[in-house]
Amino acid sequence: MDYEAKRRLSRTPEPPWQVARDRQGPLIFTVHKHAARRLHYDLRLELDGVLKSWAVPAGPSLNPEVKRLAVMVEDHPLGYASFEGTIPEGEYGAGQVIVWDKGDYSPDEDGKLYFDDRNRAQELLKQGLTDGKLSFFLRGHKMKGSWTLVRMKRGKNDWLLIKHNDEFADSRREVVSEGASVLSGATVEDLKTGNAPRLAGVSEALSGLSGVRKAPFPKKMPPMLAGATEAPFSGREWLFEPKLDGYRIIAAIDGDKVRLLSRNGIDVSGKYEVVAGDLAKQPASELVLDGEIIALDEKGRACFQCLQGFLDAMHRGVSTGEKAPAIIYYVFDILYFDGYSLLEVPLAERKKVLERALVPSHSVRRLEYFEGDGAAIYRGAIKQGLEGIIAKRKDSLYRVGRRSPDWLKVKSIRTDDFVIGGYTRGAGNRASTFGALLLGYYDEKNRLVSAGHVGTGFDDRLLAELKRRLDALKMAKSPFAESLESNAPATWVKPELVAEIKFSEWTQDGRLRVPVFLRLRDDKPAAEVRRAENTSVKDTGKADDDREDDVVTDVLKQLENAKDSFFLDVGKDRVELTNLDKELWPGMDEGRGLTKRDLLIYLARVSPYFLKHLQDCPLTLSRYPGGIGGEHFFQKHWASPLPEFVATVPLAEHAAKRQDYILCNNLPTLVWLGQVADIEFHTWFSRVSPGTDIKVPAGISKEADRVDFLSRYPDFIIFDLDPYIYSGKEQRGAEPELSREGFARTCEAALWLKETLDELGLSAFVKTSGMTGLHVYVPVLRQLEFHAVHQAAKTICQFLLKRHSRSLTTDWAVEKRQGKIFLDYNQNIRGKTLASVYSPRPSSEATVSTPLRWDELGKVYPADFTIKNLPDRLVKLGDLWGNVLDAKKDLKKILKIE
Repeated sequence: MDYEAKRRLSRTPEPPWQVARDRQGPLIFTVHKHAARRLHYDLRLELDGVLKSWAVPAGPSLNPEVKRLAVMVEDHPLGYASFEGTIPEGEYGAGQVIVWDKGDYSPDEDGKLYFDDRNRAQELLKQGLTDGKLSFFLRGHKMKGSWTLVRMKRGKNDWLLIKHNDEFADSRREVVSEGASVLSGATVEDLKTGNAPRLAGVSEALSGLSGVRKAPFPKKMPPMLAGATEAPFSGREWLFEPKLDGYRIIAAIDGDKVRLLSRNGIDVSGKYEVVAGDLAKQPASELVLDGEIIALDEKGRACFQCLQGFLDAMHRGVSTGEKAPAIIYYVFDILYFDGYSLLEVPLAERKKVLERALVPSHSVRRLEYFEGDGAAIYRGAIKQGLEGIIAKRKDSLYRVGRRSPDWLKVKSIRTDDFVIGGYTRGAGNRASTFGALLLGYYDEKNRLVSAGHVGTGFDDRLLAELKRRLDALKMAKSPFAESLESNAPATWVKPELVAEIKFSEWTQDGRLRVPVFLRLRDDKPAAEVRRAENTSVKDTGKADDDREDDVVTDVLKQLENAKDSFFLDVGKDRVELTNLDKELWPGMDEGRGLTKRDLLIYLARVSPYFLKHLQDCPLTLSRYPGGIGGEHFFQKHWASPLPEFVATVPLAEHAAKRQDYILCNNLPTLVWLGQVADIEFHTWFSRVSPGTDIKVPAGISKEADRVDFLSRYPDFIIFDLDPYIYSGKEQRGAEPELSREGFARTCEAALWLKETLDELGLSAFVKTSGMTGLHVYVPVLRQLEFHAVHQAAKTICQFLLKRHSRSLTTDWAVEKRQGKIFLDYNQNIRGKTLASVYSPRPSSEATVSTPLRWDELGKVYPADFTIKNLPDRLVKLGDLWGNVLDAKKDLKKILKIE
């Protein structure tokens, strides 16, 4: 089992799993003393961005004659190197953990040390692991000199840890009797009692630091703020922290009094009682910390919606009926310690003090930081689902309450905070709420300057809540310095609420382009809102202009045209649109139906995500020219002339002759397909373009033959899970309709499937079909043709069927599926298709085939995701399948096919 599988990271203070790529400098090592069920030591050696780990039951010995058993265990994230704290009862490895020793190391097998050659060091260490013998030189506090790990014959994970006979060997010194942490000075016994000793030597060490000064305990300490820059960069004078999505908090510990202060100085300790309680147990009597409070979901991932839900439930004094999320205070700076102000101490030195002064607990943790390649660190942060990174100069001083270019935000999306000065009257579905919020910021003369308006990013609950709060702030006059023009009548409000807005860029006339509402910032005073200007850093490259956003924005603006038919300009191309007010999804209970215009708006909004999944995949159209209640037909080939922007490829199914299939590789094609009422987008499971996992043989020169070759190697193993749980309301011979029971049992079956795929070492991605079931896609390298992938899928399903025969079926006879979940592996055939991720479906609710996180199964329902709300989900969560092709596994190797 791996690190994450063994741990419930929402309940333990241990750091989340993350591979640290592109680090520089010597490799590091750590030895933890771990008072679990049995006291033992854990030796951890950095290699390839993780910590290779061995449990040493008796601990290391400096006597070369003593051989200590070392059992290799799962890899740990690099952030574990500085982890200290108590793992709660009931969790894996429950007990106290201290950093017993730490330092850096190098292989020394050939008598040469490689502290300055990280790449060569890792090459030698990986070879040593393979060969079963590692020789390495430690530069630690307690463990020094040359050591070896030798694999035993009795088991692949059993090794011996032996000290080489050098000047650091000492047969008389019992090093394990030196029990204190080299970080905090605490022992495991101290952590057990909850009374860690005063951190001896920390205060004395402060007196020698540059910039430290004696000072009274501060009454106020507004946080230092970061500037912004457009792109990630590198530099030895910078360090990099992950950017968290939570609330900034200054923690002030003064004797037995603990206060948690928001950005605007409000004491919010009552909202985070667990955090305040853990801080009260810190050994320091006077401490001021800077950090961010976040919430973790059940998988240990940061979840801003979980934090908002927690605070909202607390504010209303109600229970959500669900388990409260883990609330964590991540500390990244120390500003005051036991009578000393650290504001004028360089950041790099403050980090060292923080490492010694703060004892981590379940709800209070140090935030890990990195040095080296800023661009690589940024990419790693984005891959982990974070907002981006914060770059900080190592020599930066702490500027209380000021924004400084010494700290810079680098985010995957551009966001900023704006004051809400009013709203426009809503229409249609928003007639009872509002159409758009009117936004602004304060200039250097403290005048409220308009930044434009935002009308997307809201769900029904948020619309109602915002309307309620805004109506309480109504005023007669506009708060803006200039007169505003809007498309609908405006209502003015006192400029007190602050909103965080995502946008692509500023227009030349000072308005936001493509704005999307993200959240309210109740922690930020409106008076602080200023227009943030990007800071240029010497080695920062300019990001490419996002022309795609501009084209989408222009398309959406044109679709506001009231005309039923017109020519739509899509970049340099033009698409004729007709019958835009034709209802494709008729209204329920005499309500307004969804029209072709609504479909086109949806396709344009999701196009930056959707097109990536359609790229180079042959397409089967599923057209409904009269709406979902009218005529329907599948269409593989287009007999009439096609627009110039539509690409096609010649393909043959089975023994048939080659015919052209449409490829949807650009926005004009996507819009055109919406115009012809192609509601569903059914894609092949193979692409017709080469890649790093497949090359066209040199002997294949004709384009048609090249395309034919590539189309035979799928990117995925496909599992189509359909519930045959009937409600009793279906017409005779009809398929089962969507039901809560049926979908719940389908989710259960999908989790069984994932468990099996995990055991095989395969990655799995899940999405709603958009109708009644689920689709599970398993990305694989393009090394096997469809027939081999089909056989693999069949074998997996048969294995699952043996485990769960009462619940699952693979029977092709419909009458034998009743009451069970149908596991369909027969989609794994060249030319077969399923509705693509983000494809609309012909259901009465206009549902969409939607990617899910695995932890969402059982909590969501297919009807939750429609063409009306799916774009907003994408804004908040991003593309959950964005890295699906990066997660490919070598099926040939797993199946041991030569």
